[in-house]
Amino acid sequence: MADTRKHLHDIIKDFRTAMLTTQSPSGGVHVRPMAVAKLERDEELYFATGLTTPKIHEIEKNNQVAVTFQSNSEFAAMYGTARVVTDRSLIDGMWSEAWRIWFPGGKDDPNLCLLAVTPTAAEYWDSSGLEGMKYLYEGLKAVWQERTPEHDETQHAKVSL
Repeated sequence: MADTRKHLHDIIKDFRTAMLTTQSPSGGVHVRPMAVAKLERDEELYFATGLTTPKIHEIEKNNQVAVTFQSNSEFAAMYGTARVVTDRSLIDGMWSEAWRIWFPGGKDDPNLCLLAVTPTAAEYWDSSGLEGMKYLYEGLKAVWQERTPEHDETQHAKVSL
């Protein structure tokens, strides 16, 4: 059996941007790109944001979120809960000068906070490198044999976190 947690981390570890999905006040969904501030294996995922942004108000009403990552051949989704973090030592430790565009006061900007997402589950699809070639081969073989391809956790798996 594949180590699905490790494979998930291997897929998402180099992403610098993700899509964060929250529930809007009207009950719909709101999706927006977010720069990843910190991502550790089997730990929380952090984003920098402003305390006065709509996503903060949405999370205060419903903290269930989804975070998605996508490239040409690798895809992942994480599901969990979000919380606002105003701990200045954490903010200082994650600060990036690139954030100054949104936070002109720097790491001491009073509007700057972190959004921490604690994932409880995830799912990935991997068709990169050898996995992609293997998927293509198994897919062609399945078509030839008039069946669907066998499930392979190196290419797709649901992960409990």
